[in-house]
Amino acid sequence: MEGRDKAKTYKIGQAAKLLEVKPYVLRFWETEFEQIKPVRTPSGQRAYTEETIEVVRRIKHLLWDKGLTIEGARKALEDDQRSGLLLEIESELRDIKTRLEEL
Repeated sequence: MEGRDKAKTYKIGQAAKLLEVKPYVLRFWETEFEQIKPVRTPSGQRAYTEETIEVVRRIKHLLWDKGLTIEGARKALEDDQRSGLLLEIESELRDIKTRLEEL
């Protein structure tokens, strides 16, 4: 777990440049999407993890490339999360079934 503590993070300006958006866009999206949760440094600056960058990339794609509204993008993200959860549950059920068949 020590490696996770030292995960790469990006300050808001770095994240904005990486994502090709303005910092104010990131700040606005933070207010609109609960999935964007940058960590705060001891000095209070936003620090975006790789995971958060991927979420923002998905939001940008939904809004800018697919032309969804903010509400539409929220629903798409929720659907993504549900699909991921369902896949996890399905995998766990298969494991349980396999174990029961071995008994």
